Amino acid sequence: MSAPALLVLEDGTSLRGEAYGAPGQTLGEAVFATGMTGYQETLTDPSYHRQIVVATAPHIGNTGWNDDDDESRQIWVAGYVVRDPARMPSNWRSVRPLDEELARQGVVGISGVDTRALTRRLREYGSMRAGIFSGAEPDEPTALLRRVLDSPPMAGADLIGEVTTARGYVVPARGAVRYRVAALDLGIKSNTPRMLAARGIETHVLPATADLDGLLALAPDGVFLSNGPGDPATAEHAVALTRAVLGHGIPLFGICFGNQILGRALGRGTYKMRYGHRGLNVPVVELATGRVAITSQNHGFAVEGEPGERFDTDFGPAVVSHSCPNDATVEGLTCLDAPAFSVQYHPEAAAGPHDAAPLFDRFCSLMNGSADDAPA
Repeated sequence: MSAPALLVLEDGTSLRGEAYGAPGQTLGEAVFATGMTGYQETLTDPSYHRQIVVATAPHIGNTGWNDDDDESRQIWVAGYVVRDPARMPSNWRSVRPLDEELARQGVVGISGVDTRALTRRLREYGSMRAGIFSGAEPDEPTALLRRVLDSPPMAGADLIGEVTTARGYVVPARGAVRYRVAALDLGIKSNTPRMLAARGIETHVLPATADLDGLLALAPDGVFLSNGPGDPATAEHAVALTRAVLGHGIPLFGICFGNQILGRALGRGTYKMRYGHRGLNVPVVELATGRVAITSQNHGFAVEGEPGERFDTDFGPAVVSHSCPNDATVEGLTCLDAPAFSVQYHPEAAAGPHDAAPLFDRFCSLMNGSADDAPA
């Protein structure tokens, strides 16, 4: 029998369950993720740093845990909330159960929670601070609520320095080198350099503290802005570096947090969303063509703007090129004079979907200076 556990939200809601993973306590922002697969990729995505992730899929852990699908060096979520954990994994690639890996990495979780009711509450009232408390019999919810209310909110959180690489490294191209790209690690996922490598790109992954001189010393054909956690309003260095890159006319491609960084570099504001987009099934419209892609997303902040809006920047005109039909959120930006574009979603998504993977070919086209570029 597992130890009792308690999930407490900042609005006073408390849900009882059983300890899952490591016993103890954890604090973070409670968010829900709608993916029915790919929980290993979700848990190891640095964009989820300091967030307590609620899995909307009721049965979690079926495929166990393997040593190949991690998107970074560790699990980054602050906590994990599931309804019905698998009693044992059933997959030929599994090397250990999910709860064993959570415990090994010290990640506190809770199971046996009505995640459908919890998701409805977060959707109605918005993502909110929360805590998971397990191990010995938890204190009374009122006392635990005080701990939750004393924890920092996600708005204003500067988290890039906690997830970025300590030193730069190179991911070689697969086959002949076609392009060299400097990738700013704001919380990069492992599949991104793999996707670039498959297109003949040698990727130099740089710490978030990299300066313009160091970047230019690489003589890159392009610059990539990765995904990452926290409030983009705190990323002043990344925004300043992006503006310098735009000023030098180097082709630039950003995703997720990188979209917000490009937006702020172009003079747009960003804001905290009510509950964000987190899942594998978010539709996005490319406004110039009307094409719809089903995308993987994980963001709680967004760029200000309206679908199709054209606006002036210090680097020439730009346009809101993509939007979400569910809520009109800005999902992409394109500079019309400068060689730069970004999207709010994950074209590198593992375990999918892969509708947006051709955006890497578009980046190749931008570096090649041509209108089109054949997929790898």
